[in-house]
Amino acid sequence: MQRKVVPDIVNKQRIEVLPAGTTVRDATRKMTERHIGAVLVGTAEHLEGIFTERDVLTRVVAQGLNPDNTRLESVMTPDPDTVAPDDIALHVLERMRASGYRHLPVVDAGHVIGIVSIRDLYAAVKRELEENLQQHEAFIFDTGYGTG
Repeated sequence: MQRKVVPDIVNKQRIEVLPAGTTVRDATRKMTERHIGAVLVGTAEHLEGIFTERDVLTRVVAQGLNPDNTRLESVMTPDPDTVAPDDIALHVLERMRASGYRHLPVVDAGHVIGIVSIRDLYAAVKRELEENLQQHEAFIFDTGYGTG
């Protein structure tokens, strides 16, 4: 069975979408409180960008910007690539690896419905591979069929 982004990875997720004018300090506080590595920027109906822990390092700290007066709109990744709910987890994982992404927004008909992390995808693909291996072993070694 090939796992899909929704519902196998993203399921009843409470996403964090912040306005572009939010300060980096407020965004990172929210990320810390929620134990998440990225926030989406815009509204649920209009995705403007994504702001990640990597952006904090490369676009804020390394550039010597003040997080109290730097707005997300100036340090986010604008118009990020997105995935669809019915995308296959393995394909999304390969795409993220090839592009160097750690987080991708999940968008359905223009509406933000979630965010998927590379860690979530690794776990889902690992589960899928383990299940496939168990099925193959059961077939090869004739276990689980009652004919033993």
